[in-house]
Amino acid sequence: MRISVPTIPHALSAPSTATKPIDTREAIDRIARFLAPGNVTLVTGAGVSVDSGIRAYRGSNGRYLNPNYKPIFYHELMDRTDKGAAYRLRSYLGYKSVRDSQPNTTHFALAALQYKSIIPRLITQNVDGLHHKSMQQIWNKAQMENGILELHGSLHKVHCTHGHVVDRNVFQDWLSSANPRWKAFADALEASGQGPRTNPDGDVVLEGVSYDDFVVPDCPVCLQEGRKNNVQKPELIFFGESIQSRVKDLSYQHIDTCDRLFLVGTTLATFSAFRYTHREAGSGVHYLLISVESDRLLKHALELQKPVLMLNIGPTRADGLPGMEKIEIASGIVMRDVVRQVLGFESISDTVVNEMLRSGVVQPPREDD
Repeated sequence: MRISVPTIPHALSAPSTATKPIDTREAIDRIARFLAPGNVTLVTGAGVSVDSGIRAYRGSNGRYLNPNYKPIFYHELMDRTDKGAAYRLRSYLGYKSVRDSQPNTTHFALAALQYKSIIPRLITQNVDGLHHKSMQQIWNKAQMENGILELHGSLHKVHCTHGHVVDRNVFQDWLSSANPRWKAFADALEASGQGPRTNPDGDVVLEGVSYDDFVVPDCPVCLQEGRKNNVQKPELIFFGESIQSRVKDLSYQHIDTCDRLFLVGTTLATFSAFRYTHREAGSGVHYLLISVESDRLLKHALELQKPVLMLNIGPTRADGLPGMEKIEIASGIVMRDVVRQVLGFESISDTVVNEMLRSGVVQPPREDD
């Protein structure tokens, strides 16, 4: 089996120049008019969580934070390689910062639109669970499952190769007990306030250390069943791993049943949400911008001639596609006012909405070197 490491296209590694500047008031009006008719499916990416202190894969100038970063592949994680051990340690150290992060103003603004059924369906590429946190006082578990689809899984659960699932906090406790030296190291980092840089998937930047002594304990259920098995992974979709058919099918249904598609904080560069092909008539020339096995959500929406609006700062893989409009402005600047304009007096009279529009942190991570 041959798997290629995704590379960074020039269009995404250079500052964006394709979209003309827009002032805040104009952006609010345009987004509000797009959303007002309702029945909108929303797709969110890592940019939505930046104000919660979780770094996006790209900096504010449209460049990747680490253009030399090579992700771990599913087979490397599951084959007990050194890369797998290194990832598990880095993930152990990075999980707490993601776990303790709080929804920001964009999360709560989008939650208000979900609560009022303007956006009945949300698809997120994020694995941080912050959309769930923003709705946890309003929706029950069944409503969460129906209204929020996690395209790439969740950091908050872990499962072994035999399908035994455990809460991530419990798994973290297992790792701490099995690795007292690394537990002390993690505690020291937290106390110093100088923790390693954490990526949106909970992985951290950690160099110059040995992973040889990091122990992953066996799954206790497997031990009860008479087998030793310490191959456990977060419920994430790794490179080289397929999205579950149920998730893929449901994401397509969300596009089929909506009247319009709204994308926020995503470059569509995670190789799951976008695929676009074009063949020049009679030339035999075939352009494939992205080749993926999973969802082609944007392409599907455009093929169905659904109106599409993107809110994102910097270049994306979809820039310039016919049928798609893009606005470049930070979602945290405009989304609460968008909700007020869409809902009108209800944004004041509805106590739930009013509280949501007064909620949310604004704690972006430190600027990169």
